[in-house]
Amino acid sequence: MISETKVVPAFLGGFICIYGLVSGFVKERLFLSEALVAMVFGILIGPEVINVVDPRTFLNVEKFTLEFARYVIAIQVMAAGITLPHRYIVRKWRTMSVLLGPVMVVMWLVTAGIIHLMFEIEFKQSLLIASCAAPTDPILANSVVKGRYAEANVPKNVRDALSAESGINDGLGLPFLYFALYLLNENYSTGHAIGKWFYWIWCYNILLSIVIGVVIGYVARKLLRLAESYDLIDKESFLAFSIGLSIFIVGILQLIRSDDVLCCFIAGHSFTWDSWFREETKDAHFQEVLDGLINVTFFVYFGTIIPWQQFNNPELVIAPWRLIVTAIMVLLLRRLPVVTLLTRITPAFRNYRQSLFAGWFGPIGVGAIFFAEIVLEEIEAEPEHYHLR
Repeated sequence: MISETKVVPAFLGGFICIYGLVSGFVKERLFLSEALVAMVFGILIGPEVINVVDPRTFLNVEKFTLEFARYVIAIQVMAAGITLPHRYIVRKWRTMSVLLGPVMVVMWLVTAGIIHLMFEIEFKQSLLIASCAAPTDPILANSVVKGRYAEANVPKNVRDALSAESGINDGLGLPFLYFALYLLNENYSTGHAIGKWFYWIWCYNILLSIVIGVVIGYVARKLLRLAESYDLIDKESFLAFSIGLSIFIVGILQLIRSDDVLCCFIAGHSFTWDSWFREETKDAHFQEVLDGLINVTFFVYFGTIIPWQQFNNPELVIAPWRLIVTAIMVLLLRRLPVVTLLTRITPAFRNYRQSLFAGWFGPIGVGAIFFAEIVLEEIEAEPEHYHLR
C-alpha cells in the first residue's frame, strides 16, 4: 500500500502548480476564491470521491485541525495587523466600536435564533453553536481586501475596515463562546458562570493578551530597527520576521493559556505602528506567497475531512434541506440588516452602497472551524458537566 506521506505531497504540490497556472483567470474571470477551489479539490481526493487521501486513518483529526487552524489564523491576523494603515484601530475607533460591538452581538444572536428555530434545540445550545460563526474570517476576507481585483474594485476605506474587523474579531470571539459554554456547564451556577466569564475570559484572556500584544509588538519593532540600523539582519530574515513573531506569540500565549489569536493581531498592529516595516516590505510579497500556500493547504485538508454522513441525522434533527435553509437565512439575516442600519454611525462606510457590500461580506470559515474544535475540546475535557443534544 502506498504511504500517505508520498500521496499527500504529490497531490497537494500538483494542485498548487496547476491551480497557480490559471489562478488569475479563476479569481478575476470566474470570481472563485482559491479557498473554494482548494476545498473542492480536497473533496475530490478525499474518502467520499476517489479516496486517495483520508486523514482520519493517520491523524487525530480533531486535535490536528484545532492546531492547524490556530496557526493559520494567527499568521493571517498578524498579517492583517501589519497591513493596516498606521494607528488604524485608534484613529477609526468609532467604526471598530460599531463592528465589534453591536454588529458582532447581533450576528451572534441572529444566528442563534436561526439555529434554535431550524434545529429545535434550546437557546443556550444555539448560542454556543452561533458563537463559532460570530466572527468574520480573516482568510476568506482576503478575497476582497487583497489582490489586484480587490484593489481595483473595492474602496480602500472598506478594505481596511473589513481587514481590521476580521483580524480582531477572531480573538474577540472567545467571550461569546465561553459565555454560552459556562452557562451550559451544569457544575456552575449562573452567578459563578458570569463571574468566571468576566475574570477569566475578559480579564485574563482579552485584556492580558492586548497588553502582551502591545508590548511584544513594540519591543519587536525596536529590536528589528536596531538590527537593521547596524546591518545585523539579512533580507530573508527581515522578511520572515513577522511569521516567526506570530509563531512565537502562539507558543507563549498557549503556555499561559491566554488569547493567542487576539494577541497576534494586536502585536502585528503595534509592530507597524509607525508604518516602517510595512513600507520596507511592501514590494517583497513574501507574506502573500506564504499566506497563499498555507491557506490552500488548509482548505484542501478541510475538503478531505468534511463529515458528509452527519449531514443527514434524524436523531439530531439534521437534514440537508434544513442545512440549506439555515445557510440562506444566515447569509441574508446574520449581518446584512444590522450593518446597513448602522451606516450613519459607521464612519468607514461613506454611503449605503458600501454598507451593503460590507454587510453582505461576512465570511464564515477557518475561524468557525477553530472555535468549533475549541468547544469540542472543552466538552470532552469535562463531559460529565455537559448534557448536550
